[in-house]
Amino acid sequence: MSRMTKEELKQRVCDAIIDAQPRLREIAESIMDEPELGYKEVKTSKKVRDMFDELGIPYTSDHALTGVKGRLKGSDSKYTVAMIGELDAILCPRHPRADDLTGAAHCCGHNIQIANMFAVAIGLQSVMDQLAGDVVIFAVPAEEMVEVDYRNKLREQGKIKYLGGKQQLIYEGAFDDIDMAMQMHVETAKTPAGEMGLGSTSNGFVAKLIEYHGKVAHAAAAPHEGINALNAALMGVMGVHAIRETFKESDYFRFHPIINQGGTLVNCVPDYVQVESYVRASNVQAIVDGNQRVNRALKAGGDAVGATCVIHDLPGYLPMRDNPDMNNLLRANSESLFGAEQVRQRVHMTASTDMGDVSHLMPVIHPWVGCIEGVLHSAEYNITVPDVAYIKTAQALAMTIVDLLYDEAQVAEEILENFEAPLTKETYIELLDSIASGK
Repeated sequence: MSRMTKEELKQRVCDAIIDAQPRLREIAESIMDEPELGYKEVKTSKKVRDMFDELGIPYTSDHALTGVKGRLKGSDSKYTVAMIGELDAILCPRHPRADDLTGAAHCCGHNIQIANMFAVAIGLQSVMDQLAGDVVIFAVPAEEMVEVDYRNKLREQGKIKYLGGKQQLIYEGAFDDIDMAMQMHVETAKTPAGEMGLGSTSNGFVAKLIEYHGKVAHAAAAPHEGINALNAALMGVMGVHAIRETFKESDYFRFHPIINQGGTLVNCVPDYVQVESYVRASNVQAIVDGNQRVNRALKAGGDAVGATCVIHDLPGYLPMRDNPDMNNLLRANSESLFGAEQVRQRVHMTASTDMGDVSHLMPVIHPWVGCIEGVLHSAEYNITVPDVAYIKTAQALAMTIVDLLYDEAQVAEEILENFEAPLTKETYIELLDSIASGK
């Protein structure tokens, strides 16, 4: 191919993404039809591998159990940009397209991510000889931090070290050959036309399994002989509520427990109760300090009734930090597609994503694209602006990769020179382990 201008490359990429829409929406719907939870994405991983084969993109598999990693080679391999899509679904049994047996549903939009991932791959395939870097197309597992007890068992069995998919991939070295990364998420559309929301920052968290051990007795005939673990759990949670006002608002503290197991029989004093929760905050120090205070309150609930409280703190996700230089590129490309009024800078997000972990090692962008109705993770979730979900977002991300790798990858080089990674892979692993141990 003769040398093309950057704008000509971008036009070719955008046209290819439009042409591929029938196939891209087919794979998105296929994944939607068979949702799978994290570290269990066997069918979804197979669909991704089949698509790589169809496109003739070489790949490796079994990263963090189910991840699949393809690579498009440029004219030179100066730098590598990753386009990431997530394989897993969320638990939402009430969603109309939830799996009847597992309750899993793609009301998280991860099937749209996979379609965008392949859209970027298809768009860039025919122009890679014009780019001075490689593009990794990476389908990754287990972003949604659900089934913590199940994942902890995988950890105890030595199958994984960390509960989150990208955490595990970092640990395994799957990001060692990547210099910068991007992915997208969907969110509720603010306007009928949809919009591009440039990522900002987010909370991180520690995942928690909290056990209360009491003593069983007949609940009616001899409650005085028992120790009620459920009462201990309720008092522990109320203890956390009692100290909520002491957390700084600027730290965006969150604690939101559920009871996984609350007893066995109604006529037995509950002798074992399991609570699952996160402790979230906007920065690492606030997570560590808040977690210690939460643990103190939870243990007090056990002390109040004579039960034993055992807390398992597990590595959660680090706060997200979108790279401003990459965001500026995405903004310019998005404005040409969405219109300037439909591109906005998002504020801090109190939810979390394991892309935050990646953002501590390399420049990352994580836009949130308004293209659905209903609340994310809810039974009302439904795509309302499909052209934004499947076309415009992929085009904006693919054009941003062109910006990064065109002209001897000078823009990528400048961004990397200006980026100071808060952590190395080694210090990242040390930090996660120290957070989980409470040190």
